[in-house]
Amino acid sequence: MADQSIKKIDSSASPQGELGQTYLVSGTSVAMRLWKESAGEAGEDHTRPYETVGYVIEGRVEVHVGDDVVTCGKGDSYLVPEGTVRHYKVLDDLTAVEATSPPARVNDRDDG
Repeated sequence: MADQSIKKIDSSASPQGELGQTYLVSGTSVAMRLWKESAGEAGEDHTRPYETVGYVIEGRVEVHVGDDVVTCGKGDSYLVPEGTVRHYKVLDDLTAVEATSPPARVNDRDDG
């Protein structure tokens, strides 16, 4: 039987990823992380073995998936399908939260 207990994670103890993401909490089916990025150049194209949903708390970001580009600002959400070629360009200093399914984990060499 699956663990039915609630979990509280103290973010001050949350691990950091190689690109500065903070891993907030991870379950068996979904994980959540926080991104704080300064405005700058676009990241490189990459793929990930999980679906990503994100919510922009502050700032603006271009989300590039294949040939599609959307610009998201404060209050906007985005979806990046599993396995698609993607990259992000931070237009204004960004704070965003993302959830991934299956979970992106610190030890997976997850770079965004």
